[in-house]
Amino acid sequence: MGEDAGMSIAERADLLRSILDSSVDCIKVIERDGTLSFMNANGLCAMEIDHPQSVLGRPWRELWPKDAGEQLNEAIAAGLNGEPTRFEAYCPTAKGTPRWWDVTVSPLREASGEVSRLVAVSRDVSDRIEVETKLRDSETRFHAIVNSIDQMIWSTRPDGYHDFYNDRWYEFTGVPAGSTDGEAWNGMFHPDDQERAWAVWRHSLLTGDPYHIEYRLRHRSGEYRWVIGRAQCVRDEEGAIVRWYGTCTDIHDLKEAEEQRELIARELSHRIKNIFAVILSLLTLSTRNRPDLRPVMQEVEQRIAALSAAHEYVRPHSPDSAAPDEHRTLQGLLLLLLAPYDDGHQRILVDGCDLPIGAHAATSIALLFHELATNAAKYGALSHPDGTVSVSCERRGDRLQVTWREHGGPPVSGTPEHRGFGTQLADRVVAGQLDARLSRNWLQTGVEVTVDLSVDRLA
Repeated sequence: MGEDAGMSIAERADLLRSILDSSVDCIKVIERDGTLSFMNANGLCAMEIDHPQSVLGRPWRELWPKDAGEQLNEAIAAGLNGEPTRFEAYCPTAKGTPRWWDVTVSPLREASGEVSRLVAVSRDVSDRIEVETKLRDSETRFHAIVNSIDQMIWSTRPDGYHDFYNDRWYEFTGVPAGSTDGEAWNGMFHPDDQERAWAVWRHSLLTGDPYHIEYRLRHRSGEYRWVIGRAQCVRDEEGAIVRWYGTCTDIHDLKEAEEQRELIARELSHRIKNIFAVILSLLTLSTRNRPDLRPVMQEVEQRIAALSAAHEYVRPHSPDSAAPDEHRTLQGLLLLLLAPYDDGHQRILVDGCDLPIGAHAATSIALLFHELATNAAKYGALSHPDGTVSVSCERRGDRLQVTWREHGGPPVSGTPEHRGFGTQLADRVVAGQLDARLSRNWLQTGVEVTVDLSVDRLA
């Protein structure tokens, strides 16, 4: 105060103006009649007003769009009554640039306490409003998307706390909004599935591995329906999990259809097996009084038996099948087919890669290798006490080569002039059904047969 005591009123006014002009806010003085009597320099700049004379002396309301009139009238009225007011409103600059303002209107009092003027301080909050608007728009789009999908969508915090479900979840479950937040979601599962679902979810939370499980979820009708639950985590730049997003997909009808299909497949497979048995019985009966046909019929019976063994090996989901689904492989089938031709001295070796085999390929493979084994037992390596057979499987990209090699049998003099019916049948089936390339080499050490086929066709 001592330093200011020597300042004149004009000097003090200039100092005050300098202070006001340096403020980043738009500061205005408004007379009791609502006209502007002062606007600081930064305010003029922020409002893009080139000439102060163009606004001073004019009503403050004229600088605002019409739809802000009610807010201004209320603020001015409150200020004249001695009450400060704050509001946010849209007001473009003099040159039309869009602006949002946080406005505070405060009364200026005389020594007597009477309100003589108003001071309005406007701060540009356009950037914040733009961010908030974009965020709201993003949230609106997000909710529109997740609620338009015919799938239950949920989200959790990094610790697994469920804090979001879309409308489909509540429509499916029929529970009140928010009632399954936190850990309450597990109570919606079938009692027999709850412990398993918790274990899988805890593993994902601990490791960050994707969450994938099938369980029964309580429907609004009170029944439990099968669903697939999936979730993926979202990580920040440092690799920390910041969010989990998951879905639940109703597969109950599909599950029932698959069970029905499996039941039909088992029944069909059982009938096919019975058909093989009936055919073999008919052949036996038909040749009982025809000893001259018996050798031919024995060959036919052996081929049918090979087909039956292959079918039995690969038939779907059978409780008494030779191997579980995941263990039905090419080598497994070959070992099954060739076992009757081995005398226990490991004369037949099957090695190399092993791949799953399907029912379609199994019948063709069974016919071919049954025929090869039969011929080897009659004329080739297996007809000699020291003869052996090796079957090697080698994968080359998307192709598979299966090579049959005979060793130690009778000497081979060259390519036979005659091809038997069984050989012709096997060749045609392999080429036609598997689209495979089959080649034979008649080496002195024994015959070598190579089958080249697509891995996809094998499965």
